[in-house]
Order: sequence, then structure tokens, then C-alpha cells
Amino acid sequence: MRKRVIAVICSCVMMIGCLSACGSKQETDSVDGSENLRIVATIFPVYDWIREILGENPAEIELTMLMDNGVDLHSFQPTATDILRVSSCDMFVYVGGESDQWVEDAMKEASNEKLKEINLMDTLGDDLEEEEVIEGMQPEEKDESEEPEYDEHIWLSLRNASVLCGRLAETIQEMDPEHAAIYEANVAAYQQKLADLDNEFQNIVNESTQKTVLFGDRFPFRYLTDDYDLNYYAAFAGCSAETEASFETISFLAGKVDEMKLGCVMTIEGSDQRIAETIIQNTKEKDQKILTMDSMQATTSKDAGRGATYLSVMEKNKDVLKEALQ
Repeated sequence: MRKRVIAVICSCVMMIGCLSACGSKQETDSVDGSENLRIVATIFPVYDWIREILGENPAEIELTMLMDNGVDLHSFQPTATDILRVSSCDMFVYVGGESDQWVEDAMKEASNEKLKEINLMDTLGDDLEEEEVIEGMQPEEKDESEEPEYDEHIWLSLRNASVLCGRLAETIQEMDPEHAAIYEANVAAYQQKLADLDNEFQNIVNESTQKTVLFGDRFPFRYLTDDYDLNYYAAFAGCSAETEASFETISFLAGKVDEMKLGCVMTIEGSDQRIAETIIQNTKEKDQKILTMDSMQATTSKDAGRGATYLSVMEKNKDVLKEALQ
């Protein structure tokens, strides 16, 4: 159903494009007539990485964040304007998982023959992790013939972020060779900041006796926990559409809190915390804290305007993780 809707939107975009071409003599690929290079990124982390690479933006490249209304990539439905913006930009960057199936149809309508398309999951290749259902987790109904589904939350690994920023910088340098040295210096400085924060995360884990986190929520932090060899339990997988946990799931997670003497149950941003609260009420002590980590799936450019950055959010996640592992 979703693919059919996207196909209809793309058909509408093609008609709009044809009408625009007949009624205008503009010699530009830009939706608004600008001659500047245009980059479209689907999600906040990528948008912010590109901001860091551009720095003072000597070429005045126009950067747009597509998912900018607080809806995460799992629920995103592109509008005709979104498709038109993507099809006419110079560089389009997207995650590339199951949630981005709409991109294939959008690319068929691309009006810019020089458009550079970057699928971030393809960039990581063998470093991708399959989404998994572990012990105690609420399973989703799936067709057994389906191909493996890979975890889309690749940006929540600082190590992945460094690799992906390198690829983004290379492509921006190809687009704007005149300022290539500036972009190279910017990405190198940013990758050092990512490495420094990665070391801080590692030191926290090294100094902690507790090596397990438990989420009464979806779990998009698979890549982060794998980076630092942490164990986890959760109510749902990261891309799960489920919202209600069964008695068996609640009971299992509450039992794990007691067994491992965990001082907190964790959630992600935007959670109503009902599941976490129910887990706590089913433990022996019933006094655990609820801590929240931010997966940046609802962060907008308005948040960025108020000072939010990928690094600032990950810094806060580091502090939350430190408390959770005490």
C-alpha cells in the first residue's frame, strides 16, 4: 500500500515537472531557481554531519533536512514537494533501509542527471547488523520467506558516524573541488571529536562493573551497545511497530531487573514510559529510575537552531549511559 501511494505521488511530481518545463525558461535544476548546489539529507544526524563538513560553507551550498516535522523515518511519508526537492537536488543522502523504500521511485523522477545519491547502509556494507529478536523481546509477525532485515539506526554508533562522514566529505569535495581542502580539514577535525567521544564512552564502560542495559521500549541502540560489548534486553526491536508489551515480556524484563540488580529501566525519547513503569511495578524493589536516551529520530532543524547537534545529543547519551551502568 505504501509503495502504491509513493508511486502515485511520483506520477504527480512528473506531471508537475512537465508543466513547469513547458511554462518556464529557467536553466537551473533547482526547485526555487537558485544556482547554488543543493544537498538534501533525510534525517537530523546526517544533516548535522554535513553542516560540520561545510563549516562556514564557502560555496553557499543549500542544505535541507527532509524529515523535519518530528516524524521518524519509520513513519515518514514523502509529499509531492519532498519528492520534487529530492529529484532536483545535487546530492541526496538517506539511510537506505526498509523505511526508505520510497526512494527508489523518487530517483526514477530525478531531473538532475548529475545528482549524487548516497545510501548510507550501502556505504557501511559488511558492518551492518541484522535486526534481532532476543530472549524476552516481543516478537513481530513476519513472513518466514522475508529476507533479513538490517537495523537502520546506524548513526547511533560514533564509529559508523566517522566512516559515513568520510564518505560525505569525499562526495562534497567532488561537487565543489574549489573548496576541497576546506572540507577535508573540516571533516578531519570532526572525526577527531567523534573519536574523542568514542573514547569517553569506552572508558565509562571499562570502569563499570555493570555491562547490561534494559529498555522498556523499542531498542534502536544496537550499534552503540555492540561498539562497547554491552548486553541488552528490551521490550521491542528497534524498528518494531509494536506498542503494547505482553504479560510474558513485562514479567521477563522485571525478572531481569531483579536478577541483575539493575537500578534503572530505560526508554527512548518521546516515550510515554508506561511499559517502563509497568516493569518497575513488577520488580521486588519497585524503586528503579527511568532513564531516557535520545535516538535523534524526532530531532528537527528547529532543534538544531536552538543548539542541538549530533555531538551534544551523544554527549547527553553518554551521561545517561554512565548513570545506567553504575
